[in-house]
Amino acid sequence: MKSFVTGLPKVELHLHIEGSLEPELMFELARRNQVAIPFSSPDEVRAAYQFTNLQSFLNIYYQGANVLLTEQDFFDLTWAYLERCRADNVQHCEIFFDPQTHTDRGVAFATVVNGICAALTKAEQELAISSQLIMCFLRHLDEDAAFATLEMALPFKDKIIGVGLDSSEQGNPPEKFARVFAKAKALGFLTVAHAGEEGPAQNIVDAIELLQVNRVDHGVSCAQDPALVASLAATRMPLTVCPLSNTKLKVFEHMTDHNLVELLRQGVCVTINSDDPAYFGGYMTANFMAVAEAFAISNAELAQFSLNAIEASFISQERKDELTQAVEAYLQQA
Repeated sequence: MKSFVTGLPKVELHLHIEGSLEPELMFELARRNQVAIPFSSPDEVRAAYQFTNLQSFLNIYYQGANVLLTEQDFFDLTWAYLERCRADNVQHCEIFFDPQTHTDRGVAFATVVNGICAALTKAEQELAISSQLIMCFLRHLDEDAAFATLEMALPFKDKIIGVGLDSSEQGNPPEKFARVFAKAKALGFLTVAHAGEEGPAQNIVDAIELLQVNRVDHGVSCAQDPALVASLAATRMPLTVCPLSNTKLKVFEHMTDHNLVELLRQGVCVTINSDDPAYFGGYMTANFMAVAEAFAISNAELAQFSLNAIEASFISQERKDELTQAVEAYLQQA
């Protein structure tokens, strides 16, 4: 099973680039930029990664981001993630970034985007990894801040394919951002949103109906509403599920409690992703392996997660066909 999962061509659709900041790189950037961090070693940072819920994770996540200041920092961060992609046979990735986390600290929007995109371009040329970039609004901030961020993004529209919504779901329902999402869609951006991670199934419904999203990030609370599950299956609305993240943040106590395999078998377009892998203990292969070890699941079902991700991706039909053929060929020879 390990060899099959390792070699399986993969597509990642739910990855926060700031959440791929490994403790060693955090310390390197802190030294380089002379930024004080409240830890004395990488091991001490890892010891702090004992989360009880989403907010306890976000507190340390935003602290870590303080070391990111220059274009080179964002390049190094992204390139380190892309090298993990190569090791895990991730052939396409769609990366989230949180501009407000950086612009609120005085880091220019251009610094963030140009650093990330330089690494993405290099990966396409040297590693044959294709990619897209999605800008997320922080939902714990207000609508005006989201509108201001959308305006900042306009000069970089050729580099950013979509907008998303992340951070604290509790108390920040999708309706809070309906107008800014409507404007983003009118400007030609695709849309995604975190919904149904810690929030109720209604947040998923609202993300689909009020925000008109192309994909739902997480979405695991859909199981609270059988009619919603049936609708998701019928419409092939994708869910970008993050297994290790969900157990680390106690959305599910144990991996065997997770509902993603059941949702897959009900015809929902479920995908596997790593979310914030530096904090949650694993990149794509580790997430696939956690699922494979927790459930009696076939190679064909594991491959279906990749096929679903290709279907849900924001890439050309030609690239989708190329990736689909790679997965199907791999499955046939396994």
